[in-house]
Amino acid sequence: MQIVGPALDARTQCEEVLRSLPMWFGIESALQMYADDSVRLPGFAAMDGERVLGFISLQQHFPQAWEVHCIAVRAGSRNAGCGRALMRHAEGWLGNQGVTLLQVKTIAASSASKEYAQTRGFYAHLGYQPLEVFPELWSPRHPCLQLVKVLPGR
Repeated sequence: MQIVGPALDARTQCEEVLRSLPMWFGIESALQMYADDSVRLPGFAAMDGERVLGFISLQQHFPQAWEVHCIAVRAGSRNAGCGRALMRHAEGWLGNQGVTLLQVKTIAASSASKEYAQTRGFYAHLGYQPLEVFPELWSPRHPCLQLVKVLPGR
């Protein structure tokens, strides 16, 4: 597996990755936005030859504060370290630019989704701490949990 970026030109393959994960990316308008943003925003892709296994897109809010806009790993490639590698690579890239705070938003624990319970566990394993729940930021059916991590200084 090789990680490429921070400029990606793999919208079609990123969309394929998202479509392989309907329990996470089942809202068509959001799926299309994330696929479009994979080209527009800085990001990285984990590659197996010419095939995108997973990708991460990043969004700057302030010079020292960024957000994981989207991260997705192809269904058949999950649980093999690809997501961890993408997160660590992105954190290193951001840290080298002086970024000190990285946030991510996901579905809060008040949702019964087992898939999003896995997602929250993934972020917790990587050191992300829950900061706040926004019950209606996305919709009452999709309560938003904001998690943050302080990146080590370089």
